[in-house]
Amino acid sequence: MIVESAPAKINLALHVRRRRPDGYHELETLFAFAADGDTITVEEAAEDRFDMTGPFAQALRSPSGNGKAPTNLVTDARDAFRHHQPTPPVAITLTKNLPIASGIGGGSADAAATLRALARLTGIDPHAPALFAIAEHLGADVPACLLGRTTLGTGKGEALVPIEGAPGTPLLLVNPNVAVSTAAVFAGWDGIDRGALGEGPLLDRARAARNDLESPARSLAPVIGEVRTLLDAAPGAILSRMSGSGATCFALFDTPEARDTAATAAAARGWWSLASIMT
Repeated sequence: MIVESAPAKINLALHVRRRRPDGYHELETLFAFAADGDTITVEEAAEDRFDMTGPFAQALRSPSGNGKAPTNLVTDARDAFRHHQPTPPVAITLTKNLPIASGIGGGSADAAATLRALARLTGIDPHAPALFAIAEHLGADVPACLLGRTTLGTGKGEALVPIEGAPGTPLLLVNPNVAVSTAAVFAGWDGIDRGALGEGPLLDRARAARNDLESPARSLAPVIGEVRTLLDAAPGAILSRMSGSGATCFALFDTPEARDTAATAAAARGWWSLASIMT
């Protein structure tokens, strides 16, 4: 059995520069990753099988608004990989620990972990360019999740430049039990280019930056503002922001104890949280 982690993705900053002719948006973002997230297991089987477990598995099984079961990037990744490399039938299990539609790349991370697992199963280099081409086809965040390290992302997020991270920094993710549509959040962006990311060390760049999607996300889910208020006021917080298109927000802390105190405060509000570190 092959086991691959699918860690939560964090956008330490996210600048939206313009809408592209292909419908995507030109972005500048600082990708970082938590030490924790979902898990993918893969093993050879008599026939293809896909199972889900974990606290958010049922949310993925639930019908979407049009009455159809939602698609899953895990099986999409399996099928796309198979077009590139002969692959035996496999049993895949997704342990879904991260909330869905929450701005922390859960589905993208799951797809990337599936690609890495299948690469290991078939003896393919997980850093092969062909694998990143598959990842880009699956979604804008999948290449970053496949690389799985701190990067500057440009283009639609797929053009990646590794940068020095801040491993070990205490990290708290908080979601107010709200899912928001990425498409709806991007549709609410006001179209104003507020400028590029700055230079310098990672955390300095992040502090001086912003998330241009936070305002439209708050319009759809005002409770995001309540999460930010709690994290902004948390003792020991050195940076807090919404991640991606929301509704999950994050805070970085100077000590694990400060992080855990904030996690307790979030739990008292009935919100989902994950206490971790950056990798």
